[in-house]
Amino acid sequence: MPKLKTRKAAKKRFRFTGKGRIKRSKSSKRHILTKKSGKRKMGLRKSDLVSKTQEKSIKKLMPYG
Repeated sequence: MPKLKTRKAAKKRFRFTGKGRIKRSKSSKRHILTKKSGKRKMGLRKSDLVSKTQEKSIKKLMPYG
């Protein structure tokens, strides 16, 4: 059986934690930052975990994660 290919777009967006969960960065941090409060922008810097309902589909995109 041939090797499975990793989807490069998924590889750039997601990382695996030590326990196998998937980390992602938060959205809304690219532009239109003047109307957002500093507290809100600080919260957007932090990473977040992908919901369990989407984990299965993302793991298909990254078979060797």
